[in-house]
Amino acid sequence: MASTLRTPPRFVPTLTTVLEIPAEPVPVAEAVRPTGAPVSQPPPPDPASAVALPPSVSLTPAEIVSLEEQLLHRVLQRVDLSLEERLSDAVSAAVQHQLDEMVPRLRGEIEAVLRALVIESMAAELCENTGENTGSTPTSGA
Repeated sequence: MASTLRTPPRFVPTLTTVLEIPAEPVPVAEAVRPTGAPVSQPPPPDPASAVALPPSVSLTPAEIVSLEEQLLHRVLQRVDLSLEERLSDAVSAAVQHQLDEMVPRLRGEIEAVLRALVIESMAAELCENTGENTGSTPTSGA
């Protein structure tokens, strides 16, 4: 299971600007009907009011590309809204997990270091005191 997890990149880009793609210009051959009357283009659909099309509707390749771009834009907006929160939660959980595992090891290391330091300090103190005459006890033999 650990092999399927990937480390996220150090920098995750955030969508901050929405680019408006202009409508594709109609070629001159299609802009004028054989009778000479100009072709009126329907206004672009509002993304907020978009609904699923029935299967019987046939779209031009330009309309398909436009719908795909609108769908992609809406999906990216939804992803952007929750991406930061979910990444923050995932990173917090990972850091907390590492801390939970690190605390017992750190306590063991600190205990070992303190134990060694106390032993060395006691040994040094005992060596100094046994080699000196403090004057509080009378010396015998002279």
